[in-house]
Amino acid sequence: MAALAVLTMLSAACGGPGPNPSPSATTAGRYPWHTGIVSTTFWVGEIFDPKAADGSQVMSTYDSRWMQSYGGCDGVEANGCHTEARTQANGYAPKNMTPKENPFYLDLPYDDVNDPVAFAERASVIPWANDPGFAGNAQNRSFSYMKNQWVRIRMGSRECYGQIEDAGPGQYHDKEYVFGSNDARPANKNFNGAGMDVSPALNGCLGFSELDGESDKVDWQFVPRDQVPAGPWLNIVTVSQVK
Repeated sequence: MAALAVLTMLSAACGGPGPNPSPSATTAGRYPWHTGIVSTTFWVGEIFDPKAADGSQVMSTYDSRWMQSYGGCDGVEANGCHTEARTQANGYAPKNMTPKENPFYLDLPYDDVNDPVAFAERASVIPWANDPGFAGNAQNRSFSYMKNQWVRIRMGSRECYGQIEDAGPGQYHDKEYVFGSNDARPANKNFNGAGMDVSPALNGCLGFSELDGESDKVDWQFVPRDQVPAGPWLNIVTVSQVK
């Protein structure tokens, strides 16, 4: 979902999706797996609920001009911005626009910049907060530990990767679910208890049953950048911080 503050940009590489991950790819890693998580779909430019503070994807938690930064509606513009089916043929990219940022984006319910609870505890809760490149930013509101972080997502035999560019759905400091090692369920009770929103590119890459539903379930884990394999998720990599 969305909330309030900032920009993002890019870098490159390429490849194809990973429909048949190797055993090592699905089991190895520094971070625990979260399994059977309901995931909905959202997209840059979507107006989910104009009356809600977090009901518009024109802005995101980390980018107050997200749609402008991304390059426009991540879908079809016709009396609003609507989602569309994505295919492997063009790397799951949008069909009618060229994004300036990674189209493989997602959110998780932990806003480490704008939510006061999450901001206060983030340096002690987020596992990589003291790693090189992150350490020393606990009080820096122009820096997010979450934005641009990579996530490995699998559904059935398919495995895809994306970057965090927003926070939600429904909750903004759900540390037990997001960072816990006991496979806790999301605190969110809306949208069939969804614990993640994914972009249209990830929706297509993972083979969701619906373009905009609440029934698809995924497994996911955080993954360091150096463990992200070649794939269309590396064609454009979002790199800029909160502004």
